[in-house]
Amino acid sequence: MTIKIGSIEVGRDKPFLIIAGPCVMESWDIVYKTAVWLKDLSQKHNFSFVFKSSFDKANRTSIDSYRGPGLEDGMAMLKEIKSKTGLPVLSDIHEVEQCAAAGEVLDVLQIPAFLCRQTDLLIAAAKTGKCVNIKKGQFVAPDDMKNAVKKVLDSGNKNVFLTERGTTFGYNNLVVDMRSIPMMQAHGVPVIYDATHSVQLPGGGGTVSHGLRQYVPHLGRAAVAAGCDGVFMEVHPNPDEAKSDGPNQVPLSQAEELIDQLLKVHNLVKSMPELNLPQAGKCMEVAVKV
Repeated sequence: MTIKIGSIEVGRDKPFLIIAGPCVMESWDIVYKTAVWLKDLSQKHNFSFVFKSSFDKANRTSIDSYRGPGLEDGMAMLKEIKSKTGLPVLSDIHEVEQCAAAGEVLDVLQIPAFLCRQTDLLIAAAKTGKCVNIKKGQFVAPDDMKNAVKKVLDSGNKNVFLTERGTTFGYNNLVVDMRSIPMMQAHGVPVIYDATHSVQLPGGGGTVSHGLRQYVPHLGRAAVAAGCDGVFMEVHPNPDEAKSDGPNQVPLSQAEELIDQLLKVHNLVKSMPELNLPQAGKCMEVAVKV
């Protein structure tokens, strides 16, 4: 279940992956500052790193919300980030028509959770030859994501992974079932945990989404303990002034401490022998001497 993002290998026995960056591209200064800061952290703490930022947030709650610079300007910005830092880059795509241009720049094309069942979009992303990250829809069971994976694999692209980001729980709330991590790994692909969208309250602010940023460390550590292959998180120099998803983004100043904690949990889990309990009904009788 190892895949490649450029020269980075992602999988069970590979270095832990962090995907991080601002939710949406607001300015060159914010994007570049964040990318350089996180690159330095990856070298200091020895984790694999992919820089993330969206050129378009097509599913914003309100028509008046900021969406980003658009495809052309966004790809130009990410191309320069790659040139100046050498980092692999990831961004969301929303339409089949975006795939070719995005594939010329991006190392990972990300399928938003709401679009994880869109067959034409998955096929077009796969045919770029770049790695494809499919976010599990809030409305999709973990086992059903095997169908999304198959759409990419059958399109000739073996570099695909899944991201867990919570399941709809009543109105304006999400809940994370950590069982989904090993369940989706059973589809033969790495699974990443989205630590910031999982604490989102979709539409919870009326015309904007709200979020419970304070729970990111708790859920992030739990997902790493459950065996995820990496963590996705959105970070921002000043989340309270961010133009998108501010309430669930991690302040850049606290990203190092959070990542350090996640890596410590990961290393602890790796040091333990894997314990595979039999499924119900498949236990063998064991004689116990008293």
